Amino acid sequence: MLNFALFGAGRIGKMHAQNIQAFAQSNLKYVFDVYAPAAESVAKATGAKVADSVEVALADPDVHAVLIATSTDTHVELIIKAAKAGKAILCEKPIDLDTATVNACLEQIKDCHVPIQIGFNRRYDPSHAAVVKAAQDGSIGKLEQIIITSRDPGMAPVEYLKSSGGIFRDMIIHDFDMARFVLGEEVVELQAFGSAMVDEKITEIGDVDSVMVIMKSQSGRLIHINGSRRAIYGYDQRVEAFGSEGMVISNNQTPTSVTRYTKDTTQVKDPLYNFFIDRYVDAYNLQLTSFIENVLAKKPVSPSFEDGRRAQILADAAQKSLETGQKVTLSW
Repeated sequence: MLNFALFGAGRIGKMHAQNIQAFAQSNLKYVFDVYAPAAESVAKATGAKVADSVEVALADPDVHAVLIATSTDTHVELIIKAAKAGKAILCEKPIDLDTATVNACLEQIKDCHVPIQIGFNRRYDPSHAAVVKAAQDGSIGKLEQIIITSRDPGMAPVEYLKSSGGIFRDMIIHDFDMARFVLGEEVVELQAFGSAMVDEKITEIGDVDSVMVIMKSQSGRLIHINGSRRAIYGYDQRVEAFGSEGMVISNNQTPTSVTRYTKDTTQVKDPLYNFFIDRYVDAYNLQLTSFIENVLAKKPVSPSFEDGRRAQILADAAQKSLETGQKVTLSW
């Protein structure tokens, strides 16, 4: 049994709490949130205790792991405290908005030797995972190109976007991680383009809402990521791997596989999911399953802290390319 302390009881924290309690091998012991009513609500729904502070939960020897679902600016501090307390860690992405801070965090915890998994849950989506398998097992021949589409149903509130770190660090960082996961190697060249196509007001906070990123890997494979803050038809998430012997695509998901035909329409399907938790419900569950099983079996967890750090470096490179209009070369 893996006893958890949950830090952060907002929308995603609430989902994680429910998932923890749904597994036979895990138990939610504590919930902490700076907004006490949120913690109390999640604790009541799950049978957990409300922790008066992070330190109270970390001091309990019966707590084996922490799940960090707080705001991004608190992740590093909580990772350091949990690691020094000897707890296994599952932390929502990103580690931080600043790579220097991520590197400083790594320096502080390098001797703690605790499992740290970063919440790039899309690695665990069954369809995306099938693309990764095909790209790496030779079933589509030699992998040559990857195309990733990532479009949100609508713009997030401006107040959120002001502190999000920009579209590359907040949103496209998932796709940088997915590109690395499909490739099985590092990106060495990158050029990013961006525009305010959805709402020109986004430029007032130094951001864009529509982007395209072109990358080249160590072996010369090419990657194209296209992202938008708005897709009026729903949450658009696709991954394509193209090889010398074929192609494999992870397509969008709908609530059912029903297709309707009438005198006025042909092949009409359900609308796409409109919320990331609904689209990736299986991925979130499988992510947690993997974490629990690997921690209990004392096996490495994935994606690791280093995976999170490298996705952050790619996000920084994309932001630099956008600002300078130049290609960025990376060395690992």
